[in-house]
Amino acid sequence: MAGAVASTEGSFDMDKVSYEIFSILESKFLFGYEAPPSAPPPFYSGRVRILSVDAGGATDGLLAAASLALLEASLQKLSGESSSRIADFFDIAAGSGAGGILVALLFTCAADGRPLYTAAEALDFLSRNRQVFQAKGKKKGRGFAGIFRRKRASGEKLERIFGEATLRETVKPVLIPCYDLETRAPFLFSRAGAVETDGYNFLMREVCGATLGAAEIRSVDGRTAIAAVDGGVAVANPAAAAITHVLNNRMEFPSVAGAEDLLVVSLGNGESSAAPPAGRRLRRRSTTSSSEIVKIAVEATSDTVDQAVAMALERNRTANYVRIQARVGDLGGFQSSEPCKLQAAAEELLEQRNVASVLFRGKRLSDKSNAEILAWASAELVREREGRKIICPPRSSPRSGFSSKTTSPVAVASPR
Repeated sequence: MAGAVASTEGSFDMDKVSYEIFSILESKFLFGYEAPPSAPPPFYSGRVRILSVDAGGATDGLLAAASLALLEASLQKLSGESSSRIADFFDIAAGSGAGGILVALLFTCAADGRPLYTAAEALDFLSRNRQVFQAKGKKKGRGFAGIFRRKRASGEKLERIFGEATLRETVKPVLIPCYDLETRAPFLFSRAGAVETDGYNFLMREVCGATLGAAEIRSVDGRTAIAAVDGGVAVANPAAAAITHVLNNRMEFPSVAGAEDLLVVSLGNGESSAAPPAGRRLRRRSTTSSSEIVKIAVEATSDTVDQAVAMALERNRTANYVRIQARVGDLGGFQSSEPCKLQAAAEELLEQRNVASVLFRGKRLSDKSNAEILAWASAELVREREGRKIICPPRSSPRSGFSSKTTSPVAVASPR
């Protein structure tokens, strides 16, 4: 009997090892990962590092962009590698609206196989093009109607940046949401789906257009059509979607057993402060404008996801979950159209105390600033990377390592 038990246990162990080896080989075949001989296989040990970037919020994406620039600089300093990029320290990234643009800029492969933009370049790009990618409903007279407009200027800029790059051609797995009017449900653009079939592979510039505003797009093979609406309205905070994807995707993340195997860095984009002028009370109104309703819905959705994720990771929250958020108030810098002033205003928010959502109890201020929390996160990310350094695979063209009908290089413009 004892021998039978030992035999069963041995069989279980061998099945588990075989499954993990098969998963690694499958990932290598599908995604083209190449690790140094001395390094552990990607996603095999340690915590899976998740980056989540909110929709535009009160800062139109600038707070998250400044957070990423500071985080990347800190990672370079701690690791001693000045050429390191944000994508080198995360296993998956999710972004919505302006956050989706940031994820696309930082995780799409350029012709040399490295990320297209640095975080500092992405911050500069967003600050110089704020009017083009500004959150819908902020200009007078737009309201809900503004959600369903796609600017020609944004489409032209995105085409110059991403060229013919597709969802498959990213350094790491990415998730970018929108809302599909045909199915009346949120839709998640995913590299995993793009690798699986051409029917879920889309041009990256069109994915960005879909998560920014309204766009009717088709997959590269023309079989799948999406009547997309602003991802920020559908999924303002994509952290929960990213966590769910990791926990249920054994092919890409075979070693994840639960929340303790995750390290989540979630970047907010500022919440507006409705404080009344000094000496005056805030009067209640019987009506609310459509633009205010959109703002309330987006901020409430983002906070709800923050609270839900914090509760789900309750036992491991202090070690496994980081949330960057700030109240913008009447910070004058965001009224400017000058890129340097916009960047300075976003960096000022990083020095403020972090704003945390408390379930059914409003907000509270942390005893640490956003910059201090990012410093802690960078140390954790560098520690996680030790021993399992993941590099963007060297390839003769950005399409090698993926199933594709063409091997021509992707046409992308220089970020400078």
